[in-house]
Amino acid sequence: MSGWDEGPVYYSDQAAVLGDGGGDNTNSAAATASRDSVRSLFKEFIRGFKPNNVFRYRESLLQNPRSLQIDMEDLDGFNSDLTAFIRSSPADYLPLFESAAEEVLVSLRSKVPGETGEMEEPDVLPVQILLTSKEDHVSMRYLGAQYISKLVKISGITISASRIKAKSIRLKLVCKNCKNVKEVPCRPGLGGAIIPRSCHHVPQPGEEPCPLDPWIVIPDESKYVDLQTLKLQENPEDVPTGELPRNILLSVDRSLVQSIVPGTRLTVMGIYSTFQPSTSQRGAVAIRQSYIRVVGIEETNEASSRGAGSFTSEEVEEFKKFGSEPDAYKRIYSKIAPSIFGHDDVKKAVACLLFGGSRKILPDGVKLRGDINVLLLGDPSTAKSQFLKFVEKTAPISVYTSGKGSSAAGLTASVIRDSKSREFYLEGGAMVLADGGVVCIDEFDKMRPEDRVAIHEAMEQQTISIAKAGITTVLNSRTSVLAAANPPSGHYDDLKTAQDNIDLQTTILSRFDLIFIVKDTTVYSQDKIIAGHIIKVHASANVNSSETSSKEENWLKRYIQYCRAECRPRLSETASTLLQNSYVSIRQGMRQQANDTGEAAAIPITVRQLEAIIRLSEGLAKMKLSHVATEDDVKEAIRLFTVSTMDAAKSGMNYEMNLTPEMASEIKQAETHIKRRMGIGNHISERKLIDELTRRGMNESIVRRALIIMHQRDEIEYKREGRTIFRKA
Repeated sequence: MSGWDEGPVYYSDQAAVLGDGGGDNTNSAAATASRDSVRSLFKEFIRGFKPNNVFRYRESLLQNPRSLQIDMEDLDGFNSDLTAFIRSSPADYLPLFESAAEEVLVSLRSKVPGETGEMEEPDVLPVQILLTSKEDHVSMRYLGAQYISKLVKISGITISASRIKAKSIRLKLVCKNCKNVKEVPCRPGLGGAIIPRSCHHVPQPGEEPCPLDPWIVIPDESKYVDLQTLKLQENPEDVPTGELPRNILLSVDRSLVQSIVPGTRLTVMGIYSTFQPSTSQRGAVAIRQSYIRVVGIEETNEASSRGAGSFTSEEVEEFKKFGSEPDAYKRIYSKIAPSIFGHDDVKKAVACLLFGGSRKILPDGVKLRGDINVLLLGDPSTAKSQFLKFVEKTAPISVYTSGKGSSAAGLTASVIRDSKSREFYLEGGAMVLADGGVVCIDEFDKMRPEDRVAIHEAMEQQTISIAKAGITTVLNSRTSVLAAANPPSGHYDDLKTAQDNIDLQTTILSRFDLIFIVKDTTVYSQDKIIAGHIIKVHASANVNSSETSSKEENWLKRYIQYCRAECRPRLSETASTLLQNSYVSIRQGMRQQANDTGEAAAIPITVRQLEAIIRLSEGLAKMKLSHVATEDDVKEAIRLFTVSTMDAAKSGMNYEMNLTPEMASEIKQAETHIKRRMGIGNHISERKLIDELTRRGMNESIVRRALIIMHQRDEIEYKREGRTIFRKA
C-alpha cells in the first residue's frame, strides 16, 4: 500500500467507472434520470427550501462553505425521487449533489476584484454533503450483501482512530515513452484507481510504439483529500449475552477527519462498500472486505441522545407526575435490586449513583465532576456483586469488569500497532467505553496496585491521558465507578483496626464518595428473615415475574435517562449554609478522634468528601425532578455519608485503649508466649499459632488482640493475605 494513496492501484483496459468498489450501482430509476436534471433539482432544493420563512440550506452554505448537512426528511418532503436515488445509489448521486452545492455557492457569493482590478469569481472549494436522518438504525450484526452500495445507518462506539492519510482523488499519469499526460479518477473511500494498461498515442514514423503498462504516477501533481479510518464497535448494551461485540471499519474524509476520538458514541450514515485488502492473495477478487464510507456523523454521548426529543409526551407527563409525588425517593430506591433483602442505605447510595449530581464548568475552564463513585467493602455473600450486576442492567450506559482480569490498559486505553500499516493507534478501555455511564468493577481488591493507580485520574478529573509510542492525547471518561472489594483476610474482622481491614491506599479511597462496610452478621432473627426471603425469591422466580421485573428495570432506565437529560440541580442558600457548618463539625470530630487515638483515620475526610455530599444532595434532588437541592436533601446526603464513609473511617478499635488491668496482663502474657514460639525472622500460620496457644488454655480473643497490638508496634507483619505471620522484632 503506497503512502500517497489509500487503496490499491489497478491496471485494466476498462474505462474508469463511477462507483465505490463493489456491487451494481445502477437501477432502472437511476438509469432513466438525466444527470443534469437531477443536478438542477438538487440546486433548486438548496436554493429554495424555506421552512418557517428561512432559507435553511442557502444560509448554512454561506456560513460554512466546507460542508452542508442535509436532513433526509427535508429532501424527501421536497422530492421523494431524490431521496430514492440517494438511498439506492448514493455513490452515483452524492457527487452530483456536491457539484450542485458548489454551483449554488458560486452564484450566492458576490464577485471580488482580481489582481488586474477586474471583478472575478471568488475561489470556491469543494463542498462536502453530510446526511442526517431520523430513521431507525440497522444493527451491525445484520449488515449483509443486500446492503452493498446502499445507504445505511448504524450506531456504536468508536474504539480506535488511525492517523490522517492523504487520499488521492485524481491521479496524474505520464507515459514513460511518449510523455503523454493523462488524469484518472480514484474511487472514493478506500477504493483505488483503475489505470489503463496501454497508451493510445499513435506513433510517428521512426517512433517506437508505447509498451504495455507505460503509465507512471506523478504524486506531486495529483489531487488529494484528508482521510482517516475509524473502528466502530457495537454498544456494550446491544451485545447479546455470550457473544463477542462486532466491529466494522469506517472511512471518513475531508471535514469529518479528526472530529472523533476513541470512546465517542456515534450514529453514522454511510455507504456500505467493499475494498480489496492489500494482503489478500492475488486473484482472490471475489472475496472483499466490507467497510462503511461515512457521509454523516452524529455524536450521541451527551444529553442530545437522551434529550426530551427521544421521549414521548405520555412518558414525559408520567415522569413529571412521578417526580412530584412525596414518596418518589422511597419508591425509586425500593426498585433498586428488589431481590436483595435489606441493605436500604446501600440501595439509596446506588440510586444516587445512577442519577448522579450536576457536572459544572468553572469560568477558568476547570471541570467539576457530577458522577458519584461508591465502594462496597466487606464479607463474601453479602450481595455486593448482585448490586453491580443490577446497575449494569439498569444504567443507560454501563460496562462490567472484574479487577482480577483487568489490566491498566484494559481499564483506560491501549496503544496498538496495526499489523498491515505498522502504524500505532489508540483503543479505548472500559472507562472510555463507559463514557457518560457507569463502570462496575468487581474484585476491586484483587487488582494489582499499579493497575489501580491507573484509574486515579479517570475517577477524579474524568480524563485519561495517554503518552505512548509518540501518541499524546486525552480521552474522556465521564463515568461513575461502582466497586466491590473484600478485606485482605477475606472477611471483615472486628478485632482488627480500620487500617488493617481496608487495605487500600488513601489516594484511591478519597476518590470514592461513599464507602460502605458490608458485614455478614450472625443474628438468629435476621438470619431467619433472610432465609425466608431467599426461599421466596427462588420459589416465585418464573417467566412472568422475570417479565415484570424487566418492565420495572426498563421504566427505571428511561426515568434515569430523562432525569439526567432534563435536570441539573443546584444547592439552595439555606442548604449551602447547613452543609458548610456540617462539614466543619465533621472535620473537627475526625481531628479529635485522631488526637484521642494517636493515629489518623483509615479514610481521610477532605474537601473531596464535601464535594461528595454536594453531589449526593444534587442526585437526591434529581430523583424528584427538582432543580433545587433543599435542606432535606442535604440532611439525607449527610446521613448517607455518616452511615457509610464516616462509620468506615471510625470502624475498628485501638486495643491499647480502655483495657482493664486483668485484660492487659493476659495480653502481655500472650505476647510473651508468641515471642517464645516465634523467633525473629520466622514465619508461622496465624491459624496454627492461635490453635497452639488456645490448647495451652489461652482465650482466642486475647491472642488476636495481642497480635493486633504487636502489629501496630510493627513487631510482626501479615503476609499471604493475612494467613501468615512474620516476626520482625
